[in-house]
Amino acid sequence: MSELRPRFWETVPLRQMTRAEWEGVCDGCGKCCLNKLEDDDTGEVALTNVACRLLDGATCRCSRYETRHAYVPECIVLTPKTLRKNLYWLPATCAYRLLWEGRPLEPWHPLLSGDPDSVHQAGVSVKDRTVNEVEVADEDWEEHIIEEPLPE
Repeated sequence: MSELRPRFWETVPLRQMTRAEWEGVCDGCGKCCLNKLEDDDTGEVALTNVACRLLDGATCRCSRYETRHAYVPECIVLTPKTLRKNLYWLPATCAYRLLWEGRPLEPWHPLLSGDPDSVHQAGVSVKDRTVNEVEVADEDWEEHIIEEPLPE
């Protein structure tokens, strides 16, 4: 992480961040890797505890991040260019969303706490709360709708 400028998230616009800084904004909650259900009529997005097959439920990290599209072609690559059109499904506590909206990072964010486990300690992550999508039939996802884990 030596490539990160001090407190870059407060001074550098998302579009001007280095790749390392962009990746550093991720808090590691794992919520973006949960499958969502979108109501075709209202556009409302419901969160499920059904995780992408590549999500490691214990670490909340992708087990094949660099090569994930070989396994999950539909995985969305979040970039400064794609952020705006994908905001609707990002969790309320997502650092990318917060910065896009001009809001500060949450106090438990690893960039502020210095501890990558602070997101789990705050109860915001999906650590040990998911089921793998290979274990749940698509038609049963509605039975797995959850409320977003928010800070305790």
